[in-house]
Parts: sequence; C-alpha cells; structure tokens
Amino acid sequence: MRAVQFDETGSSAVLRQVEVEEPEPAAGQVRVAVRAAGVNPLDWKLRRGVMPGLSLPHRPGLELSGVVDAVGDSAPFEVGEEVFGWAETGSYAEYALASILARKPAGMSWGDAAALPVAGATALRVLRELELGSGDVLLIHGASGAVGRIAVQLAVEFGATVIGTAGSGRFDDLRALGAVPVAYGDGLVDRVRELVLRVDAVFDTAGRGVLPESVELRGGTERIITIADPNAAESGIPFSSGKEWDRTPEVLAELAERVVEGELDLRHARTYPLSEAAAAQDDSETGHSGGKITLEVS
Repeated sequence: MRAVQFDETGSSAVLRQVEVEEPEPAAGQVRVAVRAAGVNPLDWKLRRGVMPGLSLPHRPGLELSGVVDAVGDSAPFEVGEEVFGWAETGSYAEYALASILARKPAGMSWGDAAALPVAGATALRVLRELELGSGDVLLIHGASGAVGRIAVQLAVEFGATVIGTAGSGRFDDLRALGAVPVAYGDGLVDRVRELVLRVDAVFDTAGRGVLPESVELRGGTERIITIADPNAAESGIPFSSGKEWDRTPEVLAELAERVVEGELDLRHARTYPLSEAAAAQDDSETGHSGGKITLEVS
C-alpha cells in the first residue's frame, strides 16, 4: 500500500511516499481502507521534532474516514461498513488500523467525517472543562479555525455569548455562526471591552501570545484554557490535551449527528491528494487556512 511517513525530523521535505505492507488488525481493531484523512497541527509539530519521544519512522495522521476492510477478533464492525474516527497506525495511508470508530452517517461526506474527530472532540472537551453555561460570555481566540468554528457553534448552542477573534475576512462567517467577531492583534483588550462588560471564560485555539490579554480581560487566570500555547504554564494557564473520555465512539456519533442534522457546519479550507501531504502540512503550518485541511486518499 501507499503511505506517507518520515525517517527524520525537519521541514516538510522529510515526508516521503513509500510502499509498505498492509497492516493486520489485532483483537478489537479493524483495518480501514482510507478515503480521507485529516491534517492537524500535531502532524507537523511531530515532524519538526517539537514533541519528545517520537519513534521513527513515523506515519502521520490522527483522523480517518473509510470502509472497513478487515476485522480483528471481537471488533464490533463488519467488512464493508463505512466508518470514521481515530487512526492508530497513521491515516496518511491507503489502509490504517483503528478501534475507536463510529459508523459514518449516510448523509455525511468522507471529507466531513475525516475533519470531525480532532476538532470536534477538542472543542467539546474544552467547553466542558470551562464549565460553559447559558448566559456566559466566552472569548475564543482563533475562532475562524477548524477547532474555533466548532467551538463557536457549540457555545452558542449552550446559550453563551461568543466573542471570536479573527481576521476581518472571516467576520461574516463568524456572524453567520452566531459569534461577535473582533480583530486580533494590538488593542484587543480595548476592542473586547467595547463589546461586552465582562468575559467569563476564554478558549485559546491560536497560541499566538494572547494569554496575558486573556488574563487581563478575565481579571485572573480562572476559566482560561489553551490548546495551542506551549508557554501556558508561565501565565498560570492550563494546557488542555486529549482525554480518554473525548476519544470514544459515543462522542464521534454525537458530533456526527449534529453535522447531518445541520446543527454543526464544517468549513473546509483545502483538500490535497495523498501525494501532496507535504504541501498540506505547509498549509496547516501557516495558521491561516481558515478551515479544515484534509487529504483525499482514495
């Protein structure tokens, strides 16, 4: 099978397409013939060597959608079922192993299914960690990104008032989702204070040095969470990473239902073929894609 991996850390030039054996599912696993794979910041951070303890060679890719091709003992799926979820052997490949999956609804595209697990579960997890409720005022940094857009929609559904930072070209989209857009950059504190009397919670998806302003707007460090600023501890802010409870078939099914019912809109930036995985990661690394980047595998 075709797969994309790297043998050393560095720029996207270290990514290469190789021919490898198809993986065999163990007990509880299935092999998925991948139709689409999600591209996430963690993919290029691992490739650059930012995260310690990486075993090489490494095949990127956390998210997949596709068709069950082989089934291990006790796995609750059948060959031919359409599924999506979390890849365990890297989804930048024609085949991948997985065990945390949900059945893909008939009305959901391959691209939407591959775009949902990381951004959807992350947004839902952080909003629950913030204990967001009706009447709260939530500030989302990077509201026009893949995680930010989902967080906006879920927060509005929860009854919160959402202030979302973005570039001016994304303002109309954020308004359509129910958020009040505000430009990021110098003077952010004053601009937010012109819009609302208080900020009850802050969700930083951008990681671009916005935590000091967040603390100023909150009047302290409580109810501020980042998923993107590696220096969060210096500001006394928790860095939220994946939890066991957010990687479940139930969470995937809950999010998928929202998509097919029209309650959750997924914005796609660009789709690349598997052979252009390096370009896809470069695109992600700019931080300005304005939506989800995916790979079309087959």
